[in-house]
Amino acid sequence: MTDYMVTGLVKRRAELAGEIKATHEALRKMVDDLETLDGTLRIVAPDVEVEAIRPKQFRPPADWSQRGQMSRLVLSILRQSREMLTTREIAAQMLLERAMGADDVKLLRVMTRRVASALREQRERGTVRSEQGPGQYGLWEIARTKSCEG
Repeated sequence: MTDYMVTGLVKRRAELAGEIKATHEALRKMVDDLETLDGTLRIVAPDVEVEAIRPKQFRPPADWSQRGQMSRLVLSILRQSREMLTTREIAAQMLLERAMGADDVKLLRVMTRRVASALREQRERGTVRSEQGPGQYGLWEIARTKSCEG
């Protein structure tokens, strides 16, 4: 087996282990927060059965689905950047600009998939270009024409 293959596999394993660790820490924090809320509810409203409260399913805000909104925001972020960005970095920036939980792992994952879809569509149109980035993420930038470079 070649050295670069082993190096790549080791790097990917380290990245995945780091993501798992971060997810476990985020989950632990959510469980602690939930226990705190349950305790508060038991004090403030002892007649409420907290176990009977059903979990609310995550739904993205309605304005995300407006035609072209995602692409406009993605292209705006890329235009402001001086370097190529990963799909995940663009998604995190979108969450920051919209004052949403950029540290919310599930929300970031959903946004990353949506951003990737918008970027693929823009790449087909020739608006952006990509190259292989770190791990599973591609690096993206606004496509420049030869006459603009100089």
